[in-house]
Order: sequence, then structure tokens, then C-alpha cells
Amino acid sequence: MAHIVAVSVSEKKGMRKTNVNEVILEVESGIKGDAHAGSWHRQVSLLAQESIVKMQNLGLDVHAGDFAENLTTEGINLVSLSVGTKLQIGESTLLEVTQIGKVCHERCTIYYQAGDCVMPKEGIFVRVLTGGRLVPQDKITVLGKIKL
Repeated sequence: MAHIVAVSVSEKKGMRKTNVNEVILEVESGIKGDAHAGSWHRQVSLLAQESIVKMQNLGLDVHAGDFAENLTTEGINLVSLSVGTKLQIGESTLLEVTQIGKVCHERCTIYYQAGDCVMPKEGIFVRVLTGGRLVPQDKITVLGKIKL
């Protein structure tokens, strides 16, 4: 079963995120109190625990939040999703995939802190369609491309 492993936030962009017990997602904004929140297409970032394990297997001491992802997932192949796919997380939160991976024009703080960065290749970004509270262990359901 696909689920959330960790929820994380930061006050500044380009930094490792701190794991917290819960986050509040706000419609068309993102995670309350996170540096990436705002009216744009990359409101919330997701990275699979499986991607983090790949980096750990290369000898890096990295954990959930270290690649600046807001939501660390497990049991879902994030990069296989397509833009427009809807994800329901927890009881009522609805997210829409807006971007797969990203272009890093220069090596960021994360690269220098972690020694590599999997976010450009394996991270995804979403916007918040229906807000709510998320906590680790919340179930993730792929709804596909649906019209609201």
C-alpha cells in the first residue's frame, strides 16, 4: 500500500527540510509555513523513500527531507505518473501532478550537503486542489486523470 513516510518543511528554499508530525495543505498554495508555498505549479514536492535508499546504498547519510522534499512516499512509483494525475492522500487531500523532475541549472545547497541530488530525476511536484491535514502513514491513492 502506498503511503506517506514523512512530512517535512523549511523556512527557506534550497535547504534540507525538517521532518514534522503533521502538515496543513492549503488550496492553491501548498503547505502552510513552507518556503515553497505560493500560487504556482510547484506547491508541494514528493520524493520516494526508495530513491533515498538508493542514495544511502551509495554511502550517503541521507534521510527523509534531506533532498528538500515535502512528502516522502513509499510504495508508489512517482516518476511513472503523468502530469495531470490526481492523488488522494489521507482522508480528503487531493493533489494534481504538475511536474516530473526538474532542471537544476547549478549545483544547489542540497547537492553540496548530500553529495548528490535525486530530486531532479526522481522527484515530482503537485498543486493542492483540496486541502487538509497530512501525517506519516496516510494512504496514497492514485485517481488518474479526472476532471473536477
